[in-house]
Formats: sequence, C-alpha cells, structure tokens
Amino acid sequence: MGILAQLLAGLVFGLGLVISGMANPAKVLNFLDVAGTWDPSLAFVMAGAVAVTFIGFRLVLARPRPLFAAAFQVPTRRDLEPRLIVGPAIFGIGWGLSGLCPGPAFTALALAAPGALVFMPAMLAGMAAARWLATRAPAIPSPSR
Repeated sequence: MGILAQLLAGLVFGLGLVISGMANPAKVLNFLDVAGTWDPSLAFVMAGAVAVTFIGFRLVLARPRPLFAAAFQVPTRRDLEPRLIVGPAIFGIGWGLSGLCPGPAFTALALAAPGALVFMPAMLAGMAAARWLATRAPAIPSPSR
C-alpha cells in the first residue's frame, strides 16, 4: 500500500508542477530575472507550497506515527557543515542557469522538453560524481557541542 501512496503523491506533485508552470524552464528563468522580464507568478506557487507545508507538518507530526512506517524520521542535527552550504549553492546555480531543478526536470522530460533532454543526463552525472566524491573524501568531524 505504501508504494501506491508514493506513486499517487508523485503523480499529484508532477501534475502540480505542470499546472503551475514550474516544468517550463522559460517561466522559471523569467521568475529569476528580477531586473529584466520578471514574472512574479511563481511566487504565488511558492507561497501556496509554504502554506500547505506549514499546516501539513503540524497535522502530520501531531500523529503518533506515520501511516506507512514505524516512526517519523525527522532530522535532529542543527549544525552547519560545508556540504550543507556548498550543495545548495551548486543546486541554485544550476537551477538559475537552466531553469530546471530535479522535480520539474522529470516532468519536463516526460513532456519531451528539449532543455530537459540535456539537463537530465548532466544532473545524473553530477549526482554520480557527488556520490563518488563523498565516498572518497575524508570525513570532516562535526564540531562538538
């Protein structure tokens, strides 16, 4: 049953990306181009997502346990490490250059968008390189608290 719930959630998410315009790289790039052809409509998409998440987290975490797992897996670490800064920075640069991030890229790929046909292999190669580097890099100890 859990896999069907995940499939349904993914389909709803993908449909939301298409309806909102997030699967259209040109719309995303126009949203990011504040000094040029700025299109503020995606700010409403973001505000809606934040509102749903804000309410949803409070409702879900008030439950004793998730529907399809034994316990919630909520992060407990509060410290910042270089990977937590560098990773999102690289993600943001890629998003700003291409107008795509992984979720909308999968949706755009299903729609055969030309940008996604280039972005997806590059994204997968970057993910493989990051995983390879993570296994090769020495562990950086976290600061003690």
